[in-house]
Amino acid sequence: MIASADINNETTKTKKKILCVGETLWDLLPEGARAGGAPMNVALHLKKFGVEVRFAGRIGDDHLGDDLKNYLEQQGLDTGLLQVDDKFPTGTAEVHLGSDGNNVRFEIVDNVAWDRIKLSEELKNAVNKADVIIYGTLASRQSVTRRTILNILKNNSCLKLIDVNLRAPYYNKEVVEKLLESASIVKLNNDEIKVIAGWYGKDYGEKELAQWFSEKYHCEIICVTRGAAGALIYSRGEFLEHSGFKVDVKDTVGSGDAFLAGFLAKYLSGESLDISLEYACATGALVATMTGATPTYKQSEILKIIKSHNLE
Repeated sequence: MIASADINNETTKTKKKILCVGETLWDLLPEGARAGGAPMNVALHLKKFGVEVRFAGRIGDDHLGDDLKNYLEQQGLDTGLLQVDDKFPTGTAEVHLGSDGNNVRFEIVDNVAWDRIKLSEELKNAVNKADVIIYGTLASRQSVTRRTILNILKNNSCLKLIDVNLRAPYYNKEVVEKLLESASIVKLNNDEIKVIAGWYGKDYGEKELAQWFSEKYHCEIICVTRGAAGALIYSRGEFLEHSGFKVDVKDTVGSGDAFLAGFLAKYLSGESLDISLEYACATGALVATMTGATPTYKQSEILKIIKSHNLE
């Protein structure tokens, strides 16, 4: 296992302090258990890129929780904001892969530790120091964590990014829209933007949907991922697109989280949106060639994908 420091010196660093908040679990894949949970995955990837990042989640007082905490510590991620629940277990999700590693389906266990993240004094202090807060929709499926996330967002003027993750039956219009109200940057996939637009009877093309979404929720940047077909960004009247990178897919679990981390690592360090988008697509593609959401890799492997594509 490669420590984060092994690739930090290859990445342009940002001095921004990032706080990721949300679900903490084990993805139960055919090959075995892998650490998972979108905001935790993003934090782990950001750590690899040399970004100053903290993660707030909650585990059970059980062996799965101990193993997860140990894993995070091995990756060099600060576990000071990882709460321990003495009543509810560490979260798990059964992962079902399609024959080609795509079409991933999750069976996520309900009423687990990460459903009860509390607004502790330590978390309040971390929020006050954060320049960027990353959160998602899935973690807000139950009232305790939802209340914590909404309180975090309510009185904080830092940059806020939401990772939309519509996992049926764990979302509803009212909660999703309340979470969207605070976000300046939104990342979601091409199916999720159609679901949200459908709430208002909108049946536009993808670009028109992105523009409508930005105007509806007052977001500065909308990033719509398209799986193997790359991604689209809409920002202040401008569209940017990337067609993605062709790779041999092992599984796509966590590819979107890697995409988001790659985008932020570049964008927050001052790179342009188009360069950030290219790097994001390459990062997501690389992770799709490996098993699990947070595999070991070097930045040179991401750059190799970009270089190979540009030489074609």
